[in-house]
Amino acid sequence: MDHQLSPSAEVLREHLARRFPTRPLDVLPPVAGPIHRQVPDFHVLRLAPGPGEGGWLYVTAGLWEATRRHGHALEFVLLAPEHADLHVETLTMVAYYHGSGGSYALDHGHTVPIGRPWLPGSACDHLLVSLPYPWGESLEVCPVTDGHLRLLWLLPITAAEKTYRHEHDLEALEQRLEDAGINPVDPRRPSVV
Repeated sequence: MDHQLSPSAEVLREHLARRFPTRPLDVLPPVAGPIHRQVPDFHVLRLAPGPGEGGWLYVTAGLWEATRRHGHALEFVLLAPEHADLHVETLTMVAYYHGSGGSYALDHGHTVPIGRPWLPGSACDHLLVSLPYPWGESLEVCPVTDGHLRLLWLLPITAAEKTYRHEHDLEALEQRLEDAGINPVDPRRPSVV
């Protein structure tokens, strides 16, 4: 597979390299399937844990060209406890879903069903599209030519937490997650509701 990145993906790669200078960064192809119909230049960027930094980062790359509106678009980051192809599959699925547009377009506060546990043995089978709290605005906003891309965090949550978010609101769920002091990379963490 050709690993040449789109212009926005190359800017994103440089943004990540500046933000995480000690983390090795790899460019990965998506899993096989129809992703290139929705997002022709889609790739996944993977950053290994750096000194004192826990977890692997998996980041979508190429959504900006396929989904931008008025120079703005989203990319997504997933924090994982281990290196696994399953995370590339998850991000490819999210990118296809988001790239479909219309009512499938994601934004802050949305939830996405994964269709399986996030990792084997996990009760988390949904993703919450959240602000990238662990890394802050220095990761969230990435200027690109004629606009910017915004990185949002895909936080694995349980079906009960998804229901709670829809019955109450995003702030109520985030408060419960914070109060419980969850470890976002623990696939066996209990539900907070």
